[in-house]
Amino acid sequence: MSEIMEFELSKEFLEHFNPAVEERKDDFIRETLEGVNPADITELLEEFDAEDSKYVLELLDPEVGSRVIIELEEDIQSHFLEHFTSEEIAVFLDHLDSDDGVHILNGLPISKREEVITLVENEEKAGYLLDLLRYEDDVAGGLMAKELIKANHNWTIQRCIDEIRKQAENVQKIYSVYVVDDNGILLGRVSLKRIILAEDNAKIADIYDEEVIAVETYVDEEEVVQTMQKYDLEALPVVNVRGKLVGRITIDDVLDVITEQAEEDIQMMSGISSDVEEDDTVWIISKARLPWLVIGLVGGLLGAKFISLFETEIAIVPAMAFFIPLITATGGNVGIQSSTLIVQGLANSSVFSNSIFRKLVKMLAVAIVNGVILAIIVFGIVIFSTSDQTIAITVSTALFSVVLLASFMGTITPLILNNLGVNPAIASGPFITTANDLLGLAVYFFVAHQLYGL
Repeated sequence: MSEIMEFELSKEFLEHFNPAVEERKDDFIRETLEGVNPADITELLEEFDAEDSKYVLELLDPEVGSRVIIELEEDIQSHFLEHFTSEEIAVFLDHLDSDDGVHILNGLPISKREEVITLVENEEKAGYLLDLLRYEDDVAGGLMAKELIKANHNWTIQRCIDEIRKQAENVQKIYSVYVVDDNGILLGRVSLKRIILAEDNAKIADIYDEEVIAVETYVDEEEVVQTMQKYDLEALPVVNVRGKLVGRITIDDVLDVITEQAEEDIQMMSGISSDVEEDDTVWIISKARLPWLVIGLVGGLLGAKFISLFETEIAIVPAMAFFIPLITATGGNVGIQSSTLIVQGLANSSVFSNSIFRKLVKMLAVAIVNGVILAIIVFGIVIFSTSDQTIAITVSTALFSVVLLASFMGTITPLILNNLGVNPAIASGPFITTANDLLGLAVYFFVAHQLYGL
């Protein structure tokens, strides 16, 4: 096995590598990429078109090539595989774990998918792929791989070791050995250390641990992530409704889910209504951003209309207009901070095991502290800059009120959306900002109206 070498994609490297690809210098390309991590090769091939990328990939060992393909972004991967025959794709699948293989298959047209499976040489692998295709992508069954190490509880230690040697040929990482009965029902797990230290004539039944955490195939991926995070697991066995061991989910698959969920929440909080990538078309990216931009535009127009209702008051006290951006910006920032904390809390169900009332009281206390401090700071600055005590009281009082109301809105809105089954992350972006702008203006002019007697 070649040693993995450190690789850095730079302009200087591309200047040497590009001509080699154009001139089809097979030996130079093989020597240059020998030992390079597949993830780095993936990054390199993204600089080339599909034809040149395929040429480079065909020069590599099929096992390396399969890892390169699985590292590609989903959209790029689907487009890239259009240039490969079913036979070529089947070769790649023979070198991948079943969960990665089914990920590739899901990106193919149904007719080609069926053809590829029939061409997979490893019949056991083909059966695994067919089994996994039954599950949705966002449940435990869709995340799991069929490859694992299992042992019958009646086996002796020596037989278990012999079986591990056979089964390990198809398993890249061994975290533990799962123990099953004669019907394949999961009974527990046993570490490799305990197997090695046990006597050869002992039985697995004497040394295995019955306390094993598992999930059913239908469990949502978010619950899978929470389970593995909570119990600090590197692998999680998956069972069917009868308790039969059918696969395992490894930490690398969970990291992918965590990354996808984080990206989705960030996009939602930024006002992007659907999952988009940087290399998507202009229209797809625009369509994802436009809905919330329109909402923000409508909110801005409503805010302008709202200000125009108090045109007379502003004409009498022109200084009021100077502090409108301060009120709206502070309300928006407070609302986003509050909603972000709530959204993070909702991602961990255990955080909200206490009553919602206690959470609201705590958020209110935080808002009062922040509001008082900000109001005092603003009062001092306004008095110093304008020497107008009334406007200083107006701005500081309005600011304090806005902090309280914005904090309440930022706290309660995600909770309501979550109870309605809507992603609460959408509350943390333009929605909260727009709502708090209007709310802040209303409070500001109400306070001014009362203090000035307008």
